[in-house]
Amino acid sequence: MISLALPFSRQAAPLLGIDISTSSIKLVELGREKDGTPVLERCAIEVLDKGWIVDGNVERFDDVSEALRRLVKKSGTRTRNVAMALPSSAVITKKIVVPGGLSELDLEVQVESEASQYIPFSLDEVSLDFCVIGASPGAAEDIEVLIAASRKEKVQDRQGLAEAAGLRPQVLDIESHAARLAAGRLIGTLPQSGHEPIVALLKIGGVASSLQVMRNEEVVYERDQAFGGSQLTQLIVRQYGFSAEEAEIKKRNADLPDDYATAVLAPFVDSISTEIGRALQFFFTSSPYNQVDHILLSGGSACLPGLAEAVAAQSGFSCTVANPFDGMKVGSGIRSSARTLRDASSYLTACGLAMRRFLP
Repeated sequence: MISLALPFSRQAAPLLGIDISTSSIKLVELGREKDGTPVLERCAIEVLDKGWIVDGNVERFDDVSEALRRLVKKSGTRTRNVAMALPSSAVITKKIVVPGGLSELDLEVQVESEASQYIPFSLDEVSLDFCVIGASPGAAEDIEVLIAASRKEKVQDRQGLAEAAGLRPQVLDIESHAARLAAGRLIGTLPQSGHEPIVALLKIGGVASSLQVMRNEEVVYERDQAFGGSQLTQLIVRQYGFSAEEAEIKKRNADLPDDYATAVLAPFVDSISTEIGRALQFFFTSSPYNQVDHILLSGGSACLPGLAEAVAAQSGFSCTVANPFDGMKVGSGIRSSARTLRDASSYLTACGLAMRRFLP
């Protein structure tokens, strides 16, 4: 894992995972029993109005910080240390190889020198961090290092939101990394056709979706796609004449006309499963792989009735909805466990951020 926020110190516990997306803010707090069983202590969501967050950028700072404040209050948590994340599009990452055995200071100097070749900004304008991955596959005496950099204003926006809501930012991660951390718990439980399963993790967002294909905890392919849950809202607007706000509320509350399932939902499920199939074809044509062992769906639209089955039928690969809380004990702080479990797939990134509590 990697943290971009160099001014922030890593904190062992307690820690909130806060995921800020285009359409909502999600909060997760985890604990752990003496036997190591993870416990879901807190879980809550606050919906954001359209235009408050655009392409990962905070356009309405005061509104978003107030929404974050409401979310924390609603969750009932007393924890103030938080882990947050930036979208992958806001972060430049690069793997480099450096000589092994360097002192910490020499390693930092080497990383800064290498980073200047790949970052199209002055190093004074970015927050830069790195982590050692391990020995280089090409040379045992060298090590592989992952560099991550983002514009300072992006980092300061997330930091400012947390502080305006009375929180203390401790870790700033990358959304895709946090999602993979949470998905890692699930991948080990999937049916495997081989010792090195290839898993496609698809996060269906509000306006865009992201595909990560993993093998042996390594990302072999990553791509964003221009489809998401907001298209379903638009279909509801056109079908029934609701305003966009009304349609979104009715969609979330399952308060739609009797013919919704056949007139709107079924065509949307067919359309999005086709888009997912197309995204996989892009992967196959640009890599040496021609299949995946499993597809994991996450995001707010992942739990739409029939979607996992439609994706499996369209692609020919097994598909399930990711539940990051699978195998966890549900704590007393969860007020509506049925709804939490129903919407669990939308908390994948927030759960991964909350898991940072338990990393060294």
